[in-house]
Amino acid sequence: MSRVAIITGGTRGIGKAISIMLKAADYQVAAIYAHNDQAAEKFGAETGIAVFKVDVSDYADCENGIAKIETALGFIDVLVNNAGITRDGTLQRLSKQSWQEVIDTNLGSCFNMCHAVIDGMRERRFGRIVNIGSINGQAGQYGQVNYAAAKSGIHGFTKALAQEGASRGVTVNAVAPGYVNTDMVAAVPDNILAKIIAKIPVGRLGTPEDIARGVMFLVSDEAGFVTGSTMSINGGQHMY
Repeated sequence: MSRVAIITGGTRGIGKAISIMLKAADYQVAAIYAHNDQAAEKFGAETGIAVFKVDVSDYADCENGIAKIETALGFIDVLVNNAGITRDGTLQRLSKQSWQEVIDTNLGSCFNMCHAVIDGMRERRFGRIVNIGSINGQAGQYGQVNYAAAKSGIHGFTKALAQEGASRGVTVNAVAPGYVNTDMVAAVPDNILAKIIAKIPVGRLGTPEDIARGVMFLVSDEAGFVTGSTMSINGGQHMY
């Protein structure tokens, strides 16, 4: 039987590439989205991937969403926590709301989603959890104290949960993308984007598929000895 995989933020950008690649590998995929019903329905129709509207920043909505997905597709084997937003601004200009929205969506969602699936994974003695961090969670970024804090938190969350799940066949890893050609990066002014690309040794932005291929390895059976790790996929922009 095909394994069941959930990808949050799974209809756009990096999440879309992960969803499509997992489906091509014969996973049953549930792509979670937040707002744009029309775009999500179009994605589902074009790809044949099941889409579910869930507010990943809301604990109860995550519980309800997981229950609906398990009814439709079966027990969850793979969870990719990819959902993320930005509300950029230097600290002195950042509102409490902009801080909290980013923390709740980018980091809080990892707790909400993992909490809803971890018991089942442990009972079945198999699970693959991949949390999408960021180069800016590793190196920091001007004007992104909220985003950098949330993404940095993901890396600590990953290491701690990996220790809890290892003996029960549940691996937990992170992927830290660099600058990838998505809508989020497209919003960066051209003059700033040119400076960013100039600092990437391979000389280009990443593609969503570059990130998806890393995720595909981490959710595979072959990655059963990999847990608590962060895979940095950034074209050499940040090495550590």
